[in-house]
Amino acid sequence: MRQRLIYFVLLALVMSQPSLQAQSVSIEQFTLPNGLRVVLNEDHSAPLVAINIWYHVGSKNERPGRTGFAHLFEHMLFSGSEHVGNNEHFRNIQSVGGTLNGSTNFDRTNYYETLPSNYLPLGLWLESDRMGFFLTALDQKKLDIQKEVVKEERRQRYDNVPYGTAFERALRLGYAPDYPYHWPTIGSMADLTAAQLEDVKDFFRTYYSPNNAVLTLVGDFDKAEARSLVEKYFGDIPQGPPVPRFNSVRAPMGSEKRETVPSPVALPRVYRLYHVPKVGEHHWYAADLLSTVLAGDKSSRLSRSLVYDQQIAQDVTAWVYPSEGTGLMIVSGTAKPGVSAEILEKALDAELGRITASGINQDELNRALNVTETQFAHQLESFAQRADFIGMTTTFFNDSNYINTHLDKYRAVSRGDLAAVAARYIVPENRVTLHFVPERSAAGVPKGGN
Repeated sequence: MRQRLIYFVLLALVMSQPSLQAQSVSIEQFTLPNGLRVVLNEDHSAPLVAINIWYHVGSKNERPGRTGFAHLFEHMLFSGSEHVGNNEHFRNIQSVGGTLNGSTNFDRTNYYETLPSNYLPLGLWLESDRMGFFLTALDQKKLDIQKEVVKEERRQRYDNVPYGTAFERALRLGYAPDYPYHWPTIGSMADLTAAQLEDVKDFFRTYYSPNNAVLTLVGDFDKAEARSLVEKYFGDIPQGPPVPRFNSVRAPMGSEKRETVPSPVALPRVYRLYHVPKVGEHHWYAADLLSTVLAGDKSSRLSRSLVYDQQIAQDVTAWVYPSEGTGLMIVSGTAKPGVSAEILEKALDAELGRITASGINQDELNRALNVTETQFAHQLESFAQRADFIGMTTTFFNDSNYINTHLDKYRAVSRGDLAAVAARYIVPENRVTLHFVPERSAAGVPKGGN
């Protein structure tokens, strides 16, 4: 018993201390004549190489009536290019023991592979072929197949799962219809159905070009050889037209937006969307640390109060989206059986109000900083995640060396900054509130309940 007590005392002391400096990451960047930015991080700790290419295009580059195109291309670019057949990208990488995938969000679409380092030329050739030779292989049949694949993904991840439409509904309430965060990345069924082949080709020509991309390599390679391979495979791809940029200015909400959603769920859940500054701004880092103070672990404010002390919540979460146009914080909690959404929301507001009124203590800030550093250290351990982070900061900030100063942005945040963020942004006129509540049967009994 005494040993356990000593252990927890030592753990508390460690967690309450400011974090240590992370090891520097060696970065080399160059730009091809066609505008492709290339970042190299040579690391011989494992015989692997991660290839990550960020296209600076996401759902924010779409327009009403033509949503879902960026995510559709995430799928389309695995359907083959001029010299690579349908699904052969997967076959080529997996046959040598590699892994691969793609993802899309508001601000970017990326494709990535991790494979044995001696197969670096294979990975670069595959990525260059779909950048430079995709349109010649695109036809109506491939488009129709991928449209149906994305529609099925929407059914499985959004429409037919508990609480699946929560984020989409929050965006719809939180942003004006013409603001490009108003719709989710997946797009709407109607827009996917209406997508025409020439519309899709125009979207590719506009955004999927070397001058709108960042290629990052992390791992076991020689920098001079890697540069030569990049020039060989990507150097002849023509530069695309100037890329249109969107207006990131968001009109203030002015008042809270609310919605109650009867849904086939067993337990009520409360969602909150708060507008915060965009990623890269000082108060974004403060908001991110605040989300950790709120729900970063079992000892965080909301977990301790709502889950353990009052025992009215099954779980609570809080996180800040790293979005380029305008930031957002999501806070949510699932009620325990017999607890209404209204009771849970009231308790949530009481805890948020305490932070707004009294701020946080230094130990809480230190713990949040240590959680952040620990998570970042784990991120850097992975070649794939390190490459993705470098791709993000080079795309958003044009700073490939940002990886070495990232934690400094968090360490510059004070308790006063967190209090200022809470007072300015965690307020009713800056939020969306959603209640997902169980549907009721004809007998008045919640469906899915006891």
